Amino acid sequence: MTDRVSSYDAVPGAFAHPEALRRLKQRHAAERRFRLYGLTAIGVSILALLILLATISLQARSAFTRHVIAFDLTLDAAQIAPDGIERPELIASNLSGFNQLVQQALRDRFPHYTDQLALRRELYGLVPRLGVLSMAREVRDHPEWIGSQRRLRVVLSDDLDLFLKGGITGRASLSLTGQATFISLENEDIGLRDGSGQAFESLKTALASPSAAWPTVLIRAQDSWFKLIGQEGEVLRLHHLAGPLPAAGQPVPGFVTALLLATPEANRTITDHQVAWTLLLQGQGAIDRVLNLSLLTHADSTYPELAGAAAALFGSVFTMLVTALFALPVGILAALYLEEFAPRNRLTGLIEVNINNLAAVPSIIFGLLGAAVLLKTLGLPRSVPFVGGLVLGLLVLPTVIIASRAALRAVPQTVRTAALGLGASKMQTVFHHTLPLAMPGITTGAIIAMARALGETAPLLLIGMVAFVNDVPSGPGDESTVLPVLIYKWFSGAERAWEPMTSAVILVLLCILILMNLAAVLTRRHFEKKW
Repeated sequence: MTDRVSSYDAVPGAFAHPEALRRLKQRHAAERRFRLYGLTAIGVSILALLILLATISLQARSAFTRHVIAFDLTLDAAQIAPDGIERPELIASNLSGFNQLVQQALRDRFPHYTDQLALRRELYGLVPRLGVLSMAREVRDHPEWIGSQRRLRVVLSDDLDLFLKGGITGRASLSLTGQATFISLENEDIGLRDGSGQAFESLKTALASPSAAWPTVLIRAQDSWFKLIGQEGEVLRLHHLAGPLPAAGQPVPGFVTALLLATPEANRTITDHQVAWTLLLQGQGAIDRVLNLSLLTHADSTYPELAGAAAALFGSVFTMLVTALFALPVGILAALYLEEFAPRNRLTGLIEVNINNLAAVPSIIFGLLGAAVLLKTLGLPRSVPFVGGLVLGLLVLPTVIIASRAALRAVPQTVRTAALGLGASKMQTVFHHTLPLAMPGITTGAIIAMARALGETAPLLLIGMVAFVNDVPSGPGDESTVLPVLIYKWFSGAERAWEPMTSAVILVLLCILILMNLAAVLTRRHFEKKW
């Protein structure tokens, strides 16, 4: 017994041959490479997704806040409620009266140059014409305020709001000197002398730098803003823009600063006067940055600073409701019939092939079908969630049928055999045993199909759901739009202020889609059974 030699030692194994060991080593190396390729592909996908989300989030960051101007207004009844306070709806519609109050407040704050028509228009441009709408509604809800002085806020224009958030133009700030004195010059210009002996050297260096061009330089001295016209030795030639007019020989308390703008005034949507007025108001604490709740509570508007996605949100909800009520029952019942009751013949095979082909048809074809049949033939109204829901229901119907059939096919045949063996009818077997067991997979497929419908744009464009809707719909029969179409519409807007708002709505849509897909995964994991 002790002399017995192990078979592994006595007879060399088949894998002990050098050629076999070489092939085994190559196979293991190939497996490691394949695993590495898979991990690399997953990593690249995750990195691309993170870059996409980060880019959209950075663009959308500024849209979730906005700047507002606060005014101490005396609410004159003759101006804002000429028909009396007994009819609050007339107060809310009297936008011209509230605009007159705001414009008078702006003239009181900046009395210089307001006798010039062009400058008055620039001054009134700080606030959009419909910017007083929220103020009017607030006074409508509190008519007892009329006749008293209240502090009310108005949104800043979209271009100036974007400027305060760092857009419109590149900029740089410089601290020039702490010893400066105003002097008088000809042509109504104002001179600023550097008393430190450095002759504004830092400003000269910045303007002479070959790496950056600063065509516009704004100078802030105490509470006043000026535009740099030129420099003569230790004296800056300035043109007054905003704030108190200084007297000759008056020293400047504190440091003189310069704001260098990379875009000339002719190429900007905001003027130098508007920049100076806005910065002066901000320095005085009259401009605040607040949370932009109107993005989710207001309907669409031609003014970016007033626009919101509420109408599109409700339109998406109503459209998805119609889609679900049409596509889910029809799709699930069709899958039940094809999988459990339909005979296996050529007609059934032809139907199955067509269903699979319809799942791959471009979505715009369904839009053409909806426009031709639902709008032209049946005469249904355009741009309503009811029609949009029917079109999207046709679009996702093949997906629902395929997913439901796969879930029904996954139920073991033994369940059906046992039910029939115990005396259950075919109908009872399907609806009491097979369908409940397949419901987790059916629910998952339905949620994924609805998520696809929520992100569709092309079919809805063809049935007119790109219309401008400035009121929140109250039902599937009201004119409406949806989130993807609103994103398309805002992205094609000419003003730059639409860019961050478009990104913000994209984030809202992505969050809804992620929640829907997460619900599908959790539903499947919770109800899934192992066979």
